Amino acid sequence: MNAVVLLAIGVVILVLGYLLYGRWLAKTWGIDPSRKTPAHEKQDGMDYVPAKAPVLMGHHFSSIAGAGPINGPIQAAVFGWVPVMLWVLIGGIFIGATHDFGALFASLRHGGASIGEVIASSIGKRAKRLFLIFSYLTLILVVAAFSSIVANTFCATFTEAGAVDAAASAANATTAMVSILFIVISIAFGFFVYRKNANLVVSSVLGVIGIIICLIIGINFHPIYLSSTTWMVIVGIYILIASVTPVWILLQPRDYLSSFLLYALMILAVIGIVGAHPNLDIPAFTGIKDTISVDFLHGGANLGYIFPALFVTIACGAISGFHSLISSGTTAKQLDNEKDALPIAFGSMLIECALAIISLCAIGYVWNKIHAGELGFVPTQVFAGGIASMLSTIPGLGGAYDTAYTLLVLAVSVFCLTSLDTATRLGRYMFQEFWLDEGQTYKDVTGAKAILANPVFATLLTVVLGIALGLTGYAKIWALFGAANQLLAALALLAVCVWLGKAGKNNKMFFIPMFFMLIVTVTSLVQTIMTNLSTVLAGAELADAPVWYYIRAILALLLVVLAVILAVESVNALRKQHK
Repeated sequence: MNAVVLLAIGVVILVLGYLLYGRWLAKTWGIDPSRKTPAHEKQDGMDYVPAKAPVLMGHHFSSIAGAGPINGPIQAAVFGWVPVMLWVLIGGIFIGATHDFGALFASLRHGGASIGEVIASSIGKRAKRLFLIFSYLTLILVVAAFSSIVANTFCATFTEAGAVDAAASAANATTAMVSILFIVISIAFGFFVYRKNANLVVSSVLGVIGIIICLIIGINFHPIYLSSTTWMVIVGIYILIASVTPVWILLQPRDYLSSFLLYALMILAVIGIVGAHPNLDIPAFTGIKDTISVDFLHGGANLGYIFPALFVTIACGAISGFHSLISSGTTAKQLDNEKDALPIAFGSMLIECALAIISLCAIGYVWNKIHAGELGFVPTQVFAGGIASMLSTIPGLGGAYDTAYTLLVLAVSVFCLTSLDTATRLGRYMFQEFWLDEGQTYKDVTGAKAILANPVFATLLTVVLGIALGLTGYAKIWALFGAANQLLAALALLAVCVWLGKAGKNNKMFFIPMFFMLIVTVTSLVQTIMTNLSTVLAGAELADAPVWYYIRAILALLLVVLAVILAVESVNALRKQHK
């Protein structure tokens, strides 16, 4: 398959999905541009802050993108390009984008409250508490996985003697330096736009120039060479601070500016794909079982059978439960006008699908190099290496490989950081909400609840748990994260479906997606439980201490139990509505 044809077909289908299905959903549900949004009704300068559509689009898109649409399709490519392409397009339009848009719409109509409050109003308070527990556990996995990915893109390589290998560490050190400078630029951008009312267009141009300057400095000056563990601690401190500061200081400006990096990444990728227009080496279909032995993120183990592996591995490239938490956790609190909900929620998911297709083209281009051992199978390296290789084949760009590779790795790292502090902020919301009644704040309660609901305590606990689990390596938790994330999506679909029914709106478009995702994810989690327990009980050589296998198995079991209870309660609520 030619890469240009593959990308063109995907983009055309995604655009049609937005124009036809997305607009139909907006009309069916009753999007009302004249309705006052929670960002205006509850404006507090901290979490509820109206944001201009391009700024909020940048925050939302950067937050949902992360490494998911890059890691997932590249890993799932072992099944061939056809299954990946079909799931990205069908799942992205009819399940993922619908899920994101529905979560944002439901939250808007609940004063910017989380999906947990939506569940409380349509199913019951017990269901809300169970959902909050489930969501919090999933967010811990998000923090663990993404913090580990970020640390690995920053850390130095050491020789056997313990000395820093400067040559091998240069790319990571550059990424770390640019990321640090990027934070400084973002704070300055937020100050001038939100406190000095600077013109957004002028500020954006200056911000992009600032990013370019950061890149130039980082490429030529990168003196920080630290271990992965040290970077994990530093990342933990950063997300602790970033997630308790007002959104206008760092969250909104950094996410907005980082979206330019993502757009640049996608433009570079399209230029590379169109300029090189290669025929991809990846097979169309390799079979229903992964039998390809490569050094995967998950320690060299095969993914198993295409069901359920394909649907939980691709994750964010087609549907992600994490998106529902962002839509209802931060985006709903910043939306300036309801008419922006469709492009920001539905549209961002489809752009993410396009990025997933680009990732598929990247691995397809270097497929034979991977299996010849010429290129490692770390997804970020595969993506950056594939796109940079395509760019370097274009006349006049023969020497662009190193610069393009650095920029691409940097962009992925920035997205992970964006998702990280958004996830930490959401974890704080969820943990606080568990201890409070609707309308309460931590200042309204006393005793232990006052401590547990305190934003600093809630954030600190989230960071400590996430970083501790992340120190085991994302290779050990990615499969669990993928399944938990997709199961969260199934529960969010259930929640929005029940709420729409109670509100008297058409909810039939959720029936097939929610039950399909439930079956897929419960199956995957059961496999995770069995794999971890059987590995320990069989006395096989273990990559980690036995306790981590038990922890992962217990987490998976807890998620299954919570999901089944919530599913039963949701189905009962739907039955009552039908009667």
